[in-house]
Amino acid sequence: MTKKIVKVGNIDCGADQLFLISGPCVIEEESIMMRTAEKLKEVSERLKIPVIFKSSYQKDNRSSLKYYIGPRIDEGLKMLQKIKEQFGFALLSDIHYPDQCVPAAQVLDVLQIPAYLCMQTDLMVAAAKTGKVINIKHGQFLAPENMQKPCDKAVESGNDQIILTERGFTLGYNDLVVDPRSFYHLNKTGFPVVFDITHSIRKYGIPSADPNGGAREFLPVISRAGVAAGVDGVFIETHPDPNKALCDAASQLSVYDLEEFLKPLIELHEIEVKYRNK
Repeated sequence: MTKKIVKVGNIDCGADQLFLISGPCVIEEESIMMRTAEKLKEVSERLKIPVIFKSSYQKDNRSSLKYYIGPRIDEGLKMLQKIKEQFGFALLSDIHYPDQCVPAAQVLDVLQIPAYLCMQTDLMVAAAKTGKVINIKHGQFLAPENMQKPCDKAVESGNDQIILTERGFTLGYNDLVVDPRSFYHLNKTGFPVVFDITHSIRKYGIPSADPNGGAREFLPVISRAGVAAGVDGVFIETHPDPNKALCDAASQLSVYDLEEFLKPLIELHEIEVKYRNK
């Protein structure tokens, strides 16, 4: 099957070049956001890897009312717009409700449907009708071949600018497991496929600030397995000081470690593309 090329800014998602979706899990104070964006720009230029800047203005699925959810849509979009103007990044953030789609689309290049919400019809239709690229995250509860169903909802609403993102299955006991067969099924849709590496090592049910709330030791193994399986992009949440992050502190990667982390993934991707194009 020929892979659809989805244009995000000047990035051809689904072409032979690996692309990166990266940034802090949730929008924090301006100095943290700017430090992250500045470093991502350096990494992008040195490694020649295109970057879509990601940060959530709202995390609506936190497990406690005590946890930080972000600045919400108005202030969050202002911060993301500032990053776009200063660094030139295409932007991605989550949407949670249909009425967020139009204002979010005025700033964002990609509207992201969270994994828990991937089967919400009204949300998908509203996102599709903006005409923006939609990144649909694979729900932990859904067989990968069934991700064709939310894709069909978007296409039938007039929008085939779709990216699919894998982030692991919940098999019970708060753990996530990445099954490489999922990449095969997602690729069968013909849309670009992304591997969300850092979310897939989260330990749900454990506060994200707890060191036991993520298993970073698995990042090199699962990231290389996913890239070798034939993804088009990687999703890596980054932060200048992950252990102090206000969300997913146990799983984000230090932005200062990102460059070395990416190098073997870029090499593996080039090998996979050569094999794929034989």
